[in-house]
Amino acid sequence: MTAGGFYGPQGRQLRLNQKIHKIIDKLSDFECLNHNITNFEMETSAIYGLSKLMGHEALSVNAIIANRATMRFSKDPYSFIEKMIVKTLEKIDQLDV
Repeated sequence: MTAGGFYGPQGRQLRLNQKIHKIIDKLSDFECLNHNITNFEMETSAIYGLSKLMGHEALSVNAIIANRATMRFSKDPYSFIEKMIVKTLEKIDQLDV
């Protein structure tokens, strides 16, 4: 799931109260086509918003390296990210654009 910011929109609380309490728990219960939300990130919302405003097409590919809900973290995130980049570039290269 993409969020418009790092702290409040992703369920983190500093000094201000959260508008939606336990947002991670609520969103992880959501299911669509046997898939659940397991990750928050904030870059995609900006990329898609700016590309729309400028008349561009955009793509966001994300590597999930941490699951805050279960406190599980990738032991080798750099290897996972590199594999994701290589696979994405291979798929883009196969496109007929």
